[in-house]
Formats: sequence, structure tokens, C-alpha cells
Amino acid sequence: MGLRMKFNLVLLLAFVIGLALAGYLSDRILKDNAREEVLQSARIMMESALGARAYTAEHVKPLLTLQMKRQFLPQTVSAYAAAQSFKALRTKFPEYTYKEAALNPTNPNDRASDWEADIIQEFRNNAERKELIVERDTPTGRMLNLGRPLGIYDAGCLSCHGKVEDAPKTMTDIYGVNNGFGWKLNEIIGAQVVTVPMSVPLARAQKTLTTFMILLGGVFLLLLVLLNILLHFVVIRPVVRMATIATEVSMGKPDVPEYVKPGSDEISSLSQSFSRMRLSLESAMKMLGE
Repeated sequence: MGLRMKFNLVLLLAFVIGLALAGYLSDRILKDNAREEVLQSARIMMESALGARAYTAEHVKPLLTLQMKRQFLPQTVSAYAAAQSFKALRTKFPEYTYKEAALNPTNPNDRASDWEADIIQEFRNNAERKELIVERDTPTGRMLNLGRPLGIYDAGCLSCHGKVEDAPKTMTDIYGVNNGFGWKLNEIIGAQVVTVPMSVPLARAQKTLTTFMILLGGVFLLLLVLLNILLHFVVIRPVVRMATIATEVSMGKPDVPEYVKPGSDEISSLSQSFSRMRLSLESAMKMLGE
């Protein structure tokens, strides 16, 4: 196996190891960045929903208190206001959702699905937990779900969701008396869940990774060509030339041309030493012949 082959094999092995390591680390970093991007979007959406809830509770509901005695207005419910504010968003981004899921909701549309019930149960079992992040694979792609606990911390909520007999008749006429009652103060009754698709950021991360790996491979090929050219002119060609001269001298061939590689590197120094050794050998042979 020649020097060039050994050099290329070592270089190729180093490249394969480096490429695998760079690909693995880059993939993790890009996917983590994509996940953080999605998570940041989910948190912004969550804060937007909280803002809609707070505005409804502080400014809208007080204005409609008297009217609520004659007719139940869902616009006074903070959860309804937050959900409605996302309808405009979903017209352009249908995969983005916000839901206030509950185990025992007043509106059946808010009943928690199986995976949402798991989130709620996690909050009920760990009261100190304030946020839960879940990733799910769905038919439309991978989704990130950001959940926050929904608890009863205002005794005023129990006027509608405590005992059935205390609830406004205008509300029970619409939703009935079978759901959304029996809630208790400081109880976790549900979870605010924001769902954001991860497919686009992940696809962008994959495209970036592919581009990076192609560029890295191109740089390696260019480096391989340049190093082989350098190896040929600086090392292999001078060594082959000296080996040829040594063979011809050892076979007694006369008038073998002298070779000294110009320069000050190690190969040049070797060629100079080889030339001096050859001259010394020829002088010694002449002296023996005399």
C-alpha cells in the first residue's frame, strides 16, 4: 500500500468520524432551536389568551351584569372570549389551536380528550407544576402542546359552577344542569392548552442540516484534492525520484544525474543528505578501485 493510499485512508477515516460527529451535534442543535422557536410561539399565544381573559373579566363582564339577569351572554365568560379571539388566527393558521379543556366542563365542546385529561391529571397530582410541554405525532405532523393549569382561585366562579341551585337560570337554560358543577375553590379543574405545529420549523432545520452537510462534504473534497496535490509535489515525487536514483546507483549504472530538491523543508534536507551520501559512496568506490 503506497504512501498516497495510506494518507487518503487516514484522511477519509478522520472525515467520516468528523462528519458523523458534526451531523449528530448539528442535528441536535438545529432541532433544539426549532423546538425553542415553536415553544416561544406557544407561550406568546398563551399570554395572548390570558390577556383576553383578563380584559373580559375586568372590562366586559361588569358592563353586562344587569343584562345577564335576563339573558346569559357567553361574551362575559373569560374562557369564551379567549377561545373566540383565536378564531381569527385559525382562519389563516388552522393547525394553531387554543383550548381550555376541563374534566367536567359546562360546555361539552370543552371536554378534555384523553391526552388533555392526562395533562390535567398531571397538574392535579403536582400542584407546584405551572407548565407542561408535550410533543405528539398526529396525522398532520408533529405537534407541540403547551399546557398550564386552570384552577378555581376566585370564589366568584362558584356562583356559576358550585351548586346547581346557585347557578343563574339563564345559564342552566342553555347548558343544562348535568355538567360544569361541583367545582371547588383552589381545585384544578382543567388546563389551558395551546397547540402549535412543529412540521415547518423541523423541516427548515432539516433543510439547513442537509445544506450544511453538503457544504461540509464539498469542503472535504476540496481539501482532499489540495492535500493530494501538495503531497504529490512536496513528498511523493521527490521521494520517488531519490528512490529511482538510489536503485540505479546500487545497480552500478554510470552517469546517474544528481538530484537535490530546492527549498528548506525536511524533504529538501533529505535530498541534500542523500546527494552527499551518494557522492561519498562514489568517492569511496573510486578509492577502492585504485
